[in-house]
Amino acid sequence: TGDTGQGARTWIKQILNQDMAFQHIKVIYPTAPARPYTPMKGAFSTVWFDRYKISNDCPEHIESIDSMCQRLTDLINDEIKNGIAKNRILIGGFSMGGGMAMHLAYRFHQDLAGVFALSSFLNKDSSVYQALKRNQSVLPELFQCHGTADELVLYSWGEETNKMLKSLGVSASLHTFPNLNHELSRTEIEKLKTWIVKKLPVEAAKTN
Repeated sequence: TGDTGQGARTWIKQILNQDMAFQHIKVIYPTAPARPYTPMKGAFSTVWFDRYKISNDCPEHIESIDSMCQRLTDLINDEIKNGIAKNRILIGGFSMGGGMAMHLAYRFHQDLAGVFALSSFLNKDSSVYQALKRNQSVLPELFQCHGTADELVLYSWGEETNKMLKSLGVSASLHTFPNLNHELSRTEIEKLKTWIVKKLPVEAAKTN
């Protein structure tokens, strides 16, 4: 909340002592537009969507989630226009960004390569769950990480999200980080990098 794509990139760079770069994968860090954010008493903040409160036990602010899904779909479509196959696209984020990615992939883009969600959660009656109840297709794999000492987004919320998605047919892993609060750790980013390369291996040269 309140950070930018550039801020996230710098944060990861500080943790790894280098940019999160891959020879064969382009990394994009989008920034959410500023909007009034209810948990901050309506103050403007760069957030992906609004929340009635920071809790997994309230309705989702579906209107703001859906308008952002449309914007981010444009971003995905731009990459496809540039010749990137949709099954070679991964999306994900930290905290709210991970929640956003789960909505985007599991409700609107079930043919993406995968999703990662770091310190994220979905509300108990999330529209993601409703969408998956009606789903028949193979779903993007989920890579989830969560610190057990997280005081903002409780570990149990992340765990519950993982269990729900698994029960609805998502192949989901949950990596637990003891003593980690609402933050990123080096081990976590290294694990994420390994998973990204596994999901998007270097394509073999096409023989004519």
